[in-house]
Amino acid sequence: MKLHIKNMVCQRCILAVENTLHQLDIPFTQVQLGVIDFAEPFIDNQPASFSKLNQALETLGFEILNSKQSQMIESIKRICLTHISAPNHKTLKLSERISDALHLDYSHLSQVFSAVEGLTIEQYFITQRIEKVKELLVYDEKSLSEIAFDLGFSSVAHLSSQFKKVTGMTLTQFRALKTPEHRRPLDKL
Repeated sequence: MKLHIKNMVCQRCILAVENTLHQLDIPFTQVQLGVIDFAEPFIDNQPASFSKLNQALETLGFEILNSKQSQMIESIKRICLTHISAPNHKTLKLSERISDALHLDYSHLSQVFSAVEGLTIEQYFITQRIEKVKELLVYDEKSLSEIAFDLGFSSVAHLSSQFKKVTGMTLTQFRALKTPEHRRPLDKL
């Protein structure tokens, strides 16, 4: 049995959920981004434990997803996050990756995502990439050319125009700030 969880965006999220499951003494098979695998039906067999788990997850900023639609949207967001850092993100289109992973037509997925989230998958993905750019700018370890290449922008000019469109600042202005408070947590996008 799988339980889908909203707002899991990194390895630390997985560790937090695993720790919570251990603390509550709830047996599980595996925890991945956005999903807890149980060997047996957990919700029906242990309603009190499920309630405690739900409360503990909410305290950590996570949310159990009950509807198929919300699970699908969270899966799309997770795929967007992993696509940014995937080694083949420059050769495999995001739309293909999403369709392949969810075994559904991309146009259908796009319509549902837009209706629920109020922005397109592409807009969401651009926002995610810009947050990654902000992170790399704050670290100040890579040149703009390296950042543009690593994140799949066609050029520094393309990166600059997308960054300005999303943030209202130029790359130089943001880099000069050197403050991480202009970054947004990925689970809040």
